[in-house]
Amino acid sequence: MRILRTLSAPARNFDLKAPARSWFLSCLPRLALAGVCSVLAAVAHAACPPSAIASLGKPGSAVGQWNAVDRGLLWRADRDGRTSWLYGTIHLGRAEWVRPGPTVQKALEQSDALALELDARDPATMRSMTQPADPALVARLLSGARAQRLARQNEAACVPPGTMEGLQPILQVTALAGLVARADGLYPEFGVDETLAVSARNNNKPVFALESAASQLKMLTGDSETEEAEQIDAALDELESGQLRAQMKELAEAWARGDADKLGRYPEWCNCVNTPAERRLMKRLLDDRNPGLADGIERMHVGGRRVFAAVGALHMVGPQGLPALLKARGFTVAAVPLSAQPPLAVPAEPAAAPPKAEGRNVRGARNSRNTRDARGTRSSQAAKSSGAKGSKGSAKPAQRASATKGKQRR
Repeated sequence: MRILRTLSAPARNFDLKAPARSWFLSCLPRLALAGVCSVLAAVAHAACPPSAIASLGKPGSAVGQWNAVDRGLLWRADRDGRTSWLYGTIHLGRAEWVRPGPTVQKALEQSDALALELDARDPATMRSMTQPADPALVARLLSGARAQRLARQNEAACVPPGTMEGLQPILQVTALAGLVARADGLYPEFGVDETLAVSARNNNKPVFALESAASQLKMLTGDSETEEAEQIDAALDELESGQLRAQMKELAEAWARGDADKLGRYPEWCNCVNTPAERRLMKRLLDDRNPGLADGIERMHVGGRRVFAAVGALHMVGPQGLPALLKARGFTVAAVPLSAQPPLAVPAEPAAAPPKAEGRNVRGARNSRNTRDARGTRSSQAAKSSGAKGSKGSAKPAQRASATKGKQRR
């Protein structure tokens, strides 16, 4: 529960990650706006989704009630007698995603340092991202009809007027992208990067940033006011149409089940690379950033550290993804299978110790397909359909999980 206590600090935990379009979920920078969470938590409105911490009060939603389950995409990268890790993340999440799964947790424990795109808790990063924008620029980009559209979206997201006034215009708009998915139970506070950072710090593991806040802000705004205005309009279009929320939910679900094929085909189904401006943004977000991210990981590895690099999942897929780039630099890179399973409720009493011999688990998984064993163990199909519900005749959660994994390995 230390993760929960840390995440519940309202002045620090609200990661309004950016930017326009659903790319912010898996490949965009992690932008933090200090204090917004505490303001939103104070807004009482029936139409507003609950805050992340308030959502934990719902029945069955407390993090302590869930087994840790492996999700996302993981690779090991070996060179010079050391192993580093590449983990494709998502920048928001559900309460039950807070605890890393056993495979991911073990890789993190075997590393010497955690590397993120940005360390949102670094004071220098916070100062850079929350530095007031030029008032004249804000007046030019957020006036007239565009300002009215932004005000309507702030109201819909339950953001009090003036909360983000003075920030860079693109940040004022893209911050809203982190709020849309709350209706689907997806919160920036539960973003995978953030929870990994909390876990690392709890275990005195250093956290490093692979990019700077200044470079990420430059990437968002583009090379001109015209490009920044294009991104603002694109974000407002998707917020108003509801398309952004649908894309975010679909992308989050693909990440949760570790669907590398679907993530690799993202441009084919996202409906987000249709115009020259959208294609330029995609190039800036992915292809242009990946070599710099690979440089940072390689530099840390060559310096003697075993790195656990947690970066948005869309940076990991395709011929320009980080696994491919590190392989071209002499690393031996191999995907690590992660089996994402629906989380099972953990009973109040301590779980039974797993069987000693793995072979017994595999046989149990095979025999349980159509029959019950002499102790009344359910078939794997029945256990799956019953979810978190148990009975005196059902296998213990640890045994069911072990049997399921054995079945998948076959």
